Amino acid sequence: MKIVRTSILPFHGFSAINLLGILFVHHGVYLSNELINHERIHTAQQRELLYVFFYIIYIIEWLVRLTMRGNAYRNISFEREAYANQRNLNYLKERPLCAWRHYMRPAARHRK
Repeated sequence: MKIVRTSILPFHGFSAINLLGILFVHHGVYLSNELINHERIHTAQQRELLYVFFYIIYIIEWLVRLTMRGNAYRNISFEREAYANQRNLNYLKERPLCAWRHYMRPAARHRK
């Protein structure tokens, strides 16, 4: 994964954005092992969906999640997989193909 430092991308409020397997990062952002792993998970997701289908599904899922409770961005299946596994630096070695599908269902909510 290529890393490009820029003042243009990512959008305000984000540390990094992965576009077509290229990581765009603002100057001065610390690239932790977890952040790099998170973005590598996105690169794997993009590759297995031939890039274009990743973005189509991502946008559709974000639009659907906007109508649901919670943070639409954090509830996208691709993001849920990446956040859930970003600390496991061996995850990509053991990751099943299309593992993001298992994160499509809304997260279980605990009731009091």
